[in-house]
Order: sequence, then structure tokens, then C-alpha cells
Amino acid sequence: MADNIADLRKEYTNASLDIESANSNPFIQFDKWFKEAQQAELPEPNAMVLSTVDTQGQPFQRTVLMKALDQQGVVFYTNYKSRKAEQIAENNRVNILFPWFPMERQVSIQGRAVKVTNKESLNYFLSRPHGSQLGAWVSQQSSVINSRSILEMKLAEIKQKFKEGKVPLPDFWGGYRVEPTSFEFWQGRQNRLHDRLLYEKQADNTWKISRLSP
Repeated sequence: MADNIADLRKEYTNASLDIESANSNPFIQFDKWFKEAQQAELPEPNAMVLSTVDTQGQPFQRTVLMKALDQQGVVFYTNYKSRKAEQIAENNRVNILFPWFPMERQVSIQGRAVKVTNKESLNYFLSRPHGSQLGAWVSQQSSVINSRSILEMKLAEIKQKFKEGKVPLPDFWGGYRVEPTSFEFWQGRQNRLHDRLLYEKQADNTWKISRLSP
């Protein structure tokens, strides 16, 4: 086992966060932080941990990529027959977490995952690299396979099938938009007295901002 895990620690001194300086619109505040993460050249700043729950109440987490952001929510794409999609079909309340550790920041978003339109999925699918388009057809996501060679064989078949033209959008593949009901912005501070701002959506679609104790 690893030694001295209890001794691993780091003081957070990069920045601060308060209600007075934060934007009243959480989408604008998120966009500001996301752009700063891009400017800092963090590896895959659009990577986010998506949490879902199965019918037994067992939570699952995996990293997916944000592929669009607007005033309605955060969009990611997946196989609609995957484990995450099956769980969303049963309970579309999800959580996503952006862990921007080098900047001593995290953003946690709670909301409901809703399928995007077929037009949105098609537009994004056509923008993907050719290999990624083929991969969407190959993978029966989350299903058990005996070996990687099965994927390679399936890829060869798909390449042959679509060798004459564009790769069509699979009917089992597309996007979800996470429509937020809350945002929490976390900024690391010294002595573990971190800054935490919680935005909660109100019935009139405005946002209530509260400071949380660390």
C-alpha cells in the first residue's frame, strides 16, 4: 500500500471567491471560469465527472466531455443504449463535476439530463473526426466483450460498410443537455477555509446565491 497518504497536503493560495465579485448569472460565472481554465492550458478543461444512479440507488461516475454550453445547460454525447443512458431513462437527475485542480477550483452542477434534438446530435456528429464517427457505430457501450479483437473486427466491417460515403448518425447515439437546478463554485483557500458559492434556481427562474461554510 502507498505510504504517508495522510501526510499529502497542499495549501491553496491562488485566488478567492465572494458574492460581491461573482456574476449573478451562474452560466456567465461558469463561462468565465471555463475560459480561464482554457487560457491556463489545463488538459481537457471540458472533461467532467458525470454521476447517475441506478434503480437500486447505487451511484455511478464516469468522465465525459462537455461539447456545448448555453443558457439552457451543458451538453454531452453518448450511446443511448449505454449504462449511463439506461440510468438516465430511469432517473434523469444527475450531477456533473468539473475538477480544475491546477487552478484550485471545482464546479459542481446538479440538474436534469434531457435528450437534445436530433438536429443538434447530427450537427455535432458531422463535426467529429471520421474515426470517431466510425467508433460510434462500433461500440455497444457498456456491453461485455471477450477481447479487443472483437472491436477491431467490427471496425473493419464498419469501414467497409461506409467506404463509399459519409458516415450516418446512428439512431442509438446522441446528446443530453444537463439543465441545471444548482451550481456550486468552489475555490480553494488557505487553512482549508475554502470559498463556496451556491446558486439555486428559483421558481421564477432567477438564481439565489448563498455562501456555504467549507
